[in-house]
Amino acid sequence: VNWSDLKHHACTEIRAANLSGDCSFIQEVTRGNLSIRAQQQKCVRRRAELSVAMNPSSSGAQDVKDAVAAAWHHCYYDRAPFE
Repeated sequence: VNWSDLKHHACTEIRAANLSGDCSFIQEVTRGNLSIRAQQQKCVRRRAELSVAMNPSSSGAQDVKDAVAAAWHHCYYDRAPFE
């Protein structure tokens, strides 16, 4: 993983939030996030963006959103090695 590449960083964060259970319905309810529709995806995206924003290679909010969006489809649906 090249940590200065925001897409690589975004992918690791997307997978971590998605596969760890940290964005489960119960976790989100305890945080006060009560949206029923697509709450897990919103949580994964939010957590990935927050983490990537801390990367020194990031040049701003749009840069972070673009990196997460670019990595989203491939990394969100990647369940290896759990499948």
